Amino acid sequence: MSEENLYTFENEEYRKTYWHTCSHVLAQAMKRLHPEVKLAIGPSIDNGFYYDFDTPEPFTEGQLAELEAEMRKICKEKLKLERFELPRAEAVAFMEEKGEPFKVELINDLPEDAVISFYKQGEFTDLCAGPHLDSTGRIKGNAIKLTACNAAYWRGDSNRETLQRIYGVAFPKKDELDEYLAKIEEAKKRDHRRLGKELGLFMLRDEGPGFPFFLPKGMTLKNTLLDYWRKVHKKYGYVEISTPIMLNRQLWERSGHWDHYKNNMYTTVIDEVDFAVKPMNCPGGMLVYASEPHSYRELPLRVGEIGLVHRHELSGALHGLFRVRCFNQDDAHVFMTREQMQDVIQETVRLFDEVYNVFGLSYTIELSTMPEDHIGTVEEWELNQDILKAAITAMGKDFVVNEGDGAFYGPKLDFHLADSLGRTWQCGTIQLDSQLPERFELEYTGEDGQKHRPVMIHRVVLGSIERFIGVITEHFAGAFPAWLAPVQVKVLPVTDRAEEYAGEVSKKLDAQGFRVEVDGRNEKIGKKIREATLEKIPYMLVVGDRDMENGTVSVRHRSGEDLGAMTLDQFAALLGDEVKSMTIK
Repeated sequence: MSEENLYTFENEEYRKTYWHTCSHVLAQAMKRLHPEVKLAIGPSIDNGFYYDFDTPEPFTEGQLAELEAEMRKICKEKLKLERFELPRAEAVAFMEEKGEPFKVELINDLPEDAVISFYKQGEFTDLCAGPHLDSTGRIKGNAIKLTACNAAYWRGDSNRETLQRIYGVAFPKKDELDEYLAKIEEAKKRDHRRLGKELGLFMLRDEGPGFPFFLPKGMTLKNTLLDYWRKVHKKYGYVEISTPIMLNRQLWERSGHWDHYKNNMYTTVIDEVDFAVKPMNCPGGMLVYASEPHSYRELPLRVGEIGLVHRHELSGALHGLFRVRCFNQDDAHVFMTREQMQDVIQETVRLFDEVYNVFGLSYTIELSTMPEDHIGTVEEWELNQDILKAAITAMGKDFVVNEGDGAFYGPKLDFHLADSLGRTWQCGTIQLDSQLPERFELEYTGEDGQKHRPVMIHRVVLGSIERFIGVITEHFAGAFPAWLAPVQVKVLPVTDRAEEYAGEVSKKLDAQGFRVEVDGRNEKIGKKIREATLEKIPYMLVVGDRDMENGTVSVRHRSGEDLGAMTLDQFAALLGDEVKSMTIK
């Protein structure tokens, strides 16, 4: 980080400090306007900041505007932020006197040797570890925006108080805020929940919260995506399996998931035996490998599965297709010798590159290391972490380290995809595991004739298929490339006389494997074109008397481009080339 960028948003620490200070300005504004409100917590987050307040009702847009105005006043006052510390008893008494029960609870829950610090700005003081800017005057008041007010449980516990969480964002310059808000508005237009309904892709019902229903067009999209998945995995030497959706408790205890994941698992009893609906596909994959003997000549053995998994997510965390309770996971497990580890990891990254390039998605890589709640020795973890580092470094790939966020059985590489709005989504992952092969006593016969333990990677490229569909729906704003679009062509007869010809055009294209519909409604052609454009259909074929006479179709692209008249064979060749090359346009 260069010296001139230390105090800009290029510096992540400065950006977090700036937003954290904004959260204190928000809390001060709240206490000025609504002194009866109780304070909870107010951190910086990836895209701004929030503060949780104990208030009976959500704040309206008008009240948020009032808070914004008061925040601007506080910035203009250029209040100095002063840090001080208090012993535990004095800190508790200080917050009790202010009538802040949540702060008292936080203090009481701190370790005995914790330093208890506060930050004061003007008449306002908050319990906080910091850091902060030195003055509220460092914040550009006209570049602050409070963006939302949502309910949140105190300390994430659904049995505790329901608070109101006010989100905000701020920038050093007004034009940066304007650019950010423009992106937010564009993101709203691309919201996959809205587009999913408008385009007839999927629906969510109160009868099954978190359990999405895919509609015919959504199933076409999903199956086309899975067809591509199977094609690319066959190219890389994978075989496909399917494992049961429900397996007994003993298996999940053996894998370690029962101890580390049972709160997210749906369970039942069959014949007086505990069973669990699978939250991931890994243990079933272990049993498949263990079902027959293996030789070193078979390794690496690449096994893929599109498995339906279920996870008990809290109702407040559910969000369209991004966070659901059942989804298809494109899991794969590669069993290998230790000598093959680096090559297999690099091969997997090349597969990821090929897939993500098809969708025009770039990515960054995060290496997640050993968590506190792990199995296996520190030495094994360090060895596997070093192998992951070496593999991607040799490919010229950059990465950042995410300390302590590995899977409980091994370190991992997470791939964060960047969409057309610059937002990031964690989809792909490569997890290096020497623990489950040990627990399941997996073996292969080596070149020396002796039994050896394989190492394996768990990996997904798309991740949750449902979530990936949500991501690309927003990435493409519902205008999927022609190869992926649920409907690739809509034939639009201009008059009743052209309906029969439109049907013939549709049948010929359908026979060639294209997905086509006819709009035979008694509506004006302008309306048909507008509606087909809103449906994001890549190509519209307008057919009228002249087309019938000449055996042509008049081709329009959803972008509004008029491609003119051409024969049906010419159009089929154009669309066929676009589908075959998987062009993005």
